[in-house]
Amino acid sequence: MSHSELYTKFGPKLNGPLPGPKARAAVAQDDRTMSPSYTRSYPLVAKRGRGIRIEDVDGNEFLDFAAGIAVNSTGHCHPEVVAAIQKQAAELIHISGTDFYYESMAEFADRLSAVAPMPGPHRFYYGNSGAEAVECALKVARYHTRRQQVISFFGAFHGRTMGALSLTASKPQQKRRFAPLMPGVTHIQYPNVYRGCKGGQEEQETYSISCARYLEEKLFKSILPPEEVAAIFIEPIQGEGGYVVAPDNFLRELRDICDRHGILLVADEVQSGAGRTGKWWAIEHSGVQPDIVCMAKGIASGMPLGICMTRAEIMDWVPGSHASTFGGNPIAIAAALATMDILEREAIDNAGKVGDKILDRLAGWKESHALVGDVRGRGLMIGVELVLDKETREPAQALRNRVETLCFEKGLLILGCGETSIRLCPPLIVSEDEATVALDILEEALTQVEHEHGHVRELAAVGA
Repeated sequence: MSHSELYTKFGPKLNGPLPGPKARAAVAQDDRTMSPSYTRSYPLVAKRGRGIRIEDVDGNEFLDFAAGIAVNSTGHCHPEVVAAIQKQAAELIHISGTDFYYESMAEFADRLSAVAPMPGPHRFYYGNSGAEAVECALKVARYHTRRQQVISFFGAFHGRTMGALSLTASKPQQKRRFAPLMPGVTHIQYPNVYRGCKGGQEEQETYSISCARYLEEKLFKSILPPEEVAAIFIEPIQGEGGYVVAPDNFLRELRDICDRHGILLVADEVQSGAGRTGKWWAIEHSGVQPDIVCMAKGIASGMPLGICMTRAEIMDWVPGSHASTFGGNPIAIAAALATMDILEREAIDNAGKVGDKILDRLAGWKESHALVGDVRGRGLMIGVELVLDKETREPAQALRNRVETLCFEKGLLILGCGETSIRLCPPLIVSEDEATVALDILEEALTQVEHEHGHVRELAAVGA
């Protein structure tokens, strides 16, 4: 299929300058009524979605490589998910599983237990979001261990409620003027090998191991008694921190340290889990088994559901210790069960295959594009880090934002992450042809920004 045929069949369909008149009116109304704390990168006003396509209020169709911030794992309005929601809505919408029973709560738990990254038996808590899953993990870790201290990482994002926010260390604005936060949290260096060292594979492995060993070699010898640490919270791939992949040797060393000191290892898989990396859980790529897993986002294809899964003996608290009125409501669980069917049947495997194809193409951009400093990721959780200078690795935040806006104007929805990276997190059902068109648009936008900002000479040099 030729490039023009591919674009005609799979590309966006724009009918005028963006935003259109209806979108401008909607944005103006939103500006008058909604919290100014929201972060909108560009004026997309969505009306409907199907698969990986979003239609706005003016009839423009976009390719969605943001997926509602990695939420729409099965695509927009997958017919099986829609049917499950409709069927459940006609039978039972809410009864509160914290006070009463319904069969799907335990059915879903058994399904999750079968794909858990650590041996069973397991126990589950249902909330409404990733932050609620993290809050549960935080509370149950303290309750079970009878310890107060927890450890998190610079660059981490675990949520915006006060406990989860205390673990978060992504952007200062997320914490500004909200102090005092929860005490008992220590942050340490996340092993970002692109930012932490400039050598080859051997130096990168040494660096990542040193990030883990800092705990025993410095922290536990100076300010933090290990016997007071309840848990270490880790994103196997940092989300808001820049789609940074934790090296396998780092995760294995972290697991060993936790075992030596009786510390629980909590894997925050809110963004990286539910098949996004080509495995059910990102931590599985390392072979490391966590004690607790937090999940949300893609597990229910857009319905609000957050889950904390633990080894059964950890969730030993008594009735009344923790609960949620709406958590695990029947409609969200029905959507999640349908989502699991699709993920297991096709979407997880597709995420691995299409993700590899995308990464193969992007790898060459480090040589052919002056702004591309690093490409990283697993499956369909891929980060492209832009820099002003490849030697100094100076961040190119303004140019990243410009690429993001240009992609929107060309019909591709993407989002930034970290200080200077672009995240690619399309629905897991994306096809290779759709991915090809999306990457063509992204490369066109990237090339335009390089020319706008005087990188033509540098571009010629790196491509020589």
